[in-house]
Amino acid sequence: MRELEVRWHEAVRVLGGAHGPGDLVGRYAEPHRGYHNADHVLAVVRDADALAVGRTARERAVLTLAALAHDVVYDGVPGEDERRSAEWVRARLAGLPAADEVAALVLATAEHTSDDPLTCLLLDADLAVLGSDPAAYERYRAAVRAEYAHVPDDAWRVGRGEVLRALAGRDPLYVTPQARDRWEDRAKANLAAELSSLGDPP
Repeated sequence: MRELEVRWHEAVRVLGGAHGPGDLVGRYAEPHRGYHNADHVLAVVRDADALAVGRTARERAVLTLAALAHDVVYDGVPGEDERRSAEWVRARLAGLPAADEVAALVLATAEHTSDDPLTCLLLDADLAVLGSDPAAYERYRAAVRAEYAHVPDDAWRVGRGEVLRALAGRDPLYVTPQARDRWEDRAKANLAAELSSLGDPP
């Protein structure tokens, strides 16, 4: 949890502010979060930073703050969660010139498409878990299922299958070349394996 605050303060300083993280840490510790927790958001921060080689310090700071905030509101309501997360970070960074830019990156995670190169780094980092080794991917799958423990198995298989088929149908899955080099092949294999486990053709 300490790293969340450190990353936040470092990025805000680069952008010329002194805005604190508020309830950022507490939100990511909410008990209903099986996957969308501090571990996930820190992984996104680190992966986004790794993809951002060659970017300016300002761009990296914007990217870091967007990564930190992108799941700050998580109630399992697609679209609404992202909109409220964007509102949260815009309010938290009020008065900082980059506030709207950070919020726009967060909002882009709702549709998970963008033509903006910096935003694409965030979107690819958010999907980096799909390219994990098999053991890490299984932990991810189990954590996501835990967040939807209230959903019956049959309904889960249908809904999860739709999500996986949409992801597997993206060619390429990752927008940026550096993300494709890191994760594309493994991610496609993981998606196919999980689809198969649900009884769907890969």
